[in-house]
Amino acid sequence: MNASLRLGVLEGSLRRASLSRAAARAVSGLAPEGMSVTLLPNPGTLPLFDQDILDEGMPDSAAALIDAIRACDAVLIVTPEYNWSVPGGLKNAIDWTSRVQPMPLAGKPVAVWSVSPGLLGGARVHEGLRHVLHSQDSRIMAKPEVQIAGAKSKIDVEAGRITAEDTAEFLRAHLRTFEAFCRSMTPAG
Repeated sequence: MNASLRLGVLEGSLRRASLSRAAARAVSGLAPEGMSVTLLPNPGTLPLFDQDILDEGMPDSAAALIDAIRACDAVLIVTPEYNWSVPGGLKNAIDWTSRVQPMPLAGKPVAVWSVSPGLLGGARVHEGLRHVLHSQDSRIMAKPEVQIAGAKSKIDVEAGRITAEDTAEFLRAHLRTFEAFCRSMTPAG
């Protein structure tokens, strides 16, 4: 891994004023020194996965996401929970990335933050998303889990920042732990 850990942040929400998108934008201000942060292309830029489309050629938007993931040392997924599971747009993005060899998420360290205005903080998305990421042979940091509950009182959506200092400090600590997790591995691919 490079001296500076290149972290790609993948948003799980398509909504511009989403709490999880705001939390994703806040990552760069929370990251430890030695970690550079890049927002990956939003899943909303992708067509629905369809083998017929792929047979005609990889869409430019999917190729851009694949290239951006490959350029990162690690990926942080910041997502809401939809109907107790993974948002369709996020799953679609992973489906597109799975169609090239080597798969860009294979061997790559991945962590997940769930964000919700509810009391559980999107807790149910973790299991399903980890299941999908295992199919990609990703190296998942399962603990500590990050579930930002009651997010409306902790995140400024317009500014893209965490307003609750205890939450911000927890997220900073998680990013430090994730950096150590990433640096403990040999680089992917």
